[in-house]
Amino acid sequence: MIFCTLFDSYYLDKGLALYNSLLNVTNNFKLYIYAFDDVAYNVLSEKKLQNVVALRKEDLETSYPILNKLKEERSKAEYSWTCTPVAIEYVLKHFNEESCTYIDADLYFFSDPQILFNEIKSAGANVLVTPHRFTDSIKDRRLLNRSGKYCVEFNYFDNSENSLEALSWWKEKCFEWCYHIYEKDRMGDQKYIEKFPEMFEGVHELENLGGGVAPWNLAQYEYTGNNLDNGMNAPVLREKATGKEFPIVFYHFQSMRYISEDLIIIRSETHSKKTKDIIYRPYLTELEKIRQQLKKQGITFYVAQSYASNPIIKFVQKYILRFKMKSLTDVYNLKKLRKTI
Repeated sequence: MIFCTLFDSYYLDKGLALYNSLLNVTNNFKLYIYAFDDVAYNVLSEKKLQNVVALRKEDLETSYPILNKLKEERSKAEYSWTCTPVAIEYVLKHFNEESCTYIDADLYFFSDPQILFNEIKSAGANVLVTPHRFTDSIKDRRLLNRSGKYCVEFNYFDNSENSLEALSWWKEKCFEWCYHIYEKDRMGDQKYIEKFPEMFEGVHELENLGGGVAPWNLAQYEYTGNNLDNGMNAPVLREKATGKEFPIVFYHFQSMRYISEDLIIIRSETHSKKTKDIIYRPYLTELEKIRQQLKKQGITFYVAQSYASNPIIKFVQKYILRFKMKSLTDVYNLKKLRKTI
């Protein structure tokens, strides 16, 4: 299984947690990591991580000179989104891999993703898109219109003509426009892939519910127990609407916001303390372990976070939206977690 991801030193804790989670569930992988600053690259190089190829963002910028111009026009987040299809294409063309799957740095694997690749193979697919799995509620229809049907989080492309055609089209679209602005047919790098099934051959939509569990769909599920098959111990969820049970393959820990160094709002979108605890507590504990190690190396993490290049939206994201929550049980005391490490 060939993966690629990208992050800077601010996301080092999440990126290393992603790597650790893969290593916990399989040894059958190679992970290309694009370090988007020197601090991240130096840490990755020093660690000499098994199954990892560390690259610099300059590797992309040298091969795709247009990126040097675009990074001056876009926020850090917008620039990283611009680089997503480029990063995949670079792995396929420069390293001549048979396939490459982009994974977000804030994913965490609870069980072996091989089951997802088995589905891709059975479908005879060249490209995989992962649905958000929004409901038909008014709120979720609004999210669908804003963010699109598919999520850029686990996106497989093989080295075929079908795949490279789709990837090249996506890349050019991101070069043209990739901003944290909600428009009818575009938002960042994400809404473009909504057109894949109608424009290109060999595109498959992921069916396994265990791939792509995230805050925006977690309320549809409830925790039932652990899957002890193969020693994975992955949390098993039940889909409330159908009663279907499935182990989590990976969870997307998006939208978490630090209030301070000791408090975090996870924004899980579920009121079930049992469900959120089984998913979030191990991840937060893992992040704290990694952060403690990184802090010894002089690496610190700022609290306020934003994605947009627009100054007004940026201010709202950094100083207002990060305090937003639906449930008090979404607030975790990190001091208490550290005592268990």
